[in-house]
Amino acid sequence: MFYVVSIVAELILIAAFVLLFMQNRRLRRQRNELLQEKEATYGFIHDVAEVFAGATTVDLDNLLRRVLYYAVRTTRAASGAVYLFEPDKQALRARAISGIFPPLLGGVDTGLERAMSKSQHVENLVKTRLIQRGEGLVGEVADFGSAILLPDAETDPRVPRYELDFLQIRSLLLVPMRFHQEVLGVLAVVNRVDGQPFAPADLGLLQALADQASISIYYAGLRETLEEKMRIDRDLDAARRIQTSLLPKTLPRVEGVELAAFNYPALEIGGDYYDFIEVDDTHLGIAMADVSGKGTGGAIMMSVCRSVIRAHAPRHLSPAQVLKLVNQVLAHDVSEDMFVSVLYMVLNTSTRELVVARAGHERPIVSHEQQDLTILDSPGVAIGIADTETFERVLEEIRIPLKPGDVVVAYTDGVTEAMNIREEEWGLDQLLDAIRVASREGANSVLNNVRQRLERFVGNRPQYDDMTLLALHVMK
Repeated sequence: MFYVVSIVAELILIAAFVLLFMQNRRLRRQRNELLQEKEATYGFIHDVAEVFAGATTVDLDNLLRRVLYYAVRTTRAASGAVYLFEPDKQALRARAISGIFPPLLGGVDTGLERAMSKSQHVENLVKTRLIQRGEGLVGEVADFGSAILLPDAETDPRVPRYELDFLQIRSLLLVPMRFHQEVLGVLAVVNRVDGQPFAPADLGLLQALADQASISIYYAGLRETLEEKMRIDRDLDAARRIQTSLLPKTLPRVEGVELAAFNYPALEIGGDYYDFIEVDDTHLGIAMADVSGKGTGGAIMMSVCRSVIRAHAPRHLSPAQVLKLVNQVLAHDVSEDMFVSVLYMVLNTSTRELVVARAGHERPIVSHEQQDLTILDSPGVAIGIADTETFERVLEEIRIPLKPGDVVVAYTDGVTEAMNIREEEWGLDQLLDAIRVASREGANSVLNNVRQRLERFVGNRPQYDDMTLLALHVMK
């Protein structure tokens, strides 16, 4: 009996030692995992500090590569990728890749067989393929903000199958990258290098790293947005300087003719331009144009347009001929998303005859002494809209004998399309009424009346197109 009790006691003691040994092993494993997480976090924070320290700009792609380095290292993964949302917040793109990361959506194309570098071909596929929110495993993690751990990925129907060994996915781990409940992207790793499947401990490590990284990525994105805004501001400032340099510093003096003009630049540069050109001793060229393109590109195009008009105007009394020459020069250089509307008029300062040609620009208005208004509707299309043959066939000029008291007004569409806080346009009727009321007092009176009415109408509402107006008054 005593012998039996002794055996039982020994067995209990052995079991206690085994249990204690297993607990110690578990505690050591947990301690090692915590130390590993701590080491990864400290290392990552140190690397991120180097990215931000003393930098006027932040290289987001470099930051993502560092994030991925620690993600692959801490989980002992063979490869990994960082997906971030595009600006529309509906699609994700792989911004960083480590190792040979197999496509998680869409498979590979036939070009892989012919590719000189199969790994580079696969990387290009992954980086260029957009994944929509909710689409595939990456889209699912991004949409729901929950991690996915697949220890045996080969049995999951959501995981793509590949015949090539280096693309086979045996174990897969994806975690969301979140900042204040907003999912910024997805961090994914594939296949542990030791052949073991990813475990919940790997999930904890990867999620901890993703949470740390998300803070840095969020603020790096803010820096990127700020830098882009600063670049746009510099671009707009340069465009404004170019545009301002194109406008006349003073108005020409013509006996018996009063000239007046104003230009109000908008928040966005629209490329408005007006000019007076001495064609010869008895002819004055009057040009007005509007480039549809914004920023420096539009301002440069307007500068070229001005140069071409000034080059050809002194040799031609026909405004239609000048516009044809301008179109021949500019048509091939105007980009598909840009066009130039031009109004060019030639005034005979002796006879007071006005010849008008209009390449898609707003129609000029003539106010007669009796306050009757005439809208000069000469046919023509804007530069960059039609081919040269069509442009020249459509373009026609008209001749208007001006009488004492007549006022001619030219303007850009920013005047009639000016908007108030209620999203209402000022409109052509308002402009016609402002001209009719003030035209008896001459060009400056029209200018001041239009300007005052416009200012009252738009109030504090910012305008997104330039407003330019020019008036010519034949005095008695």
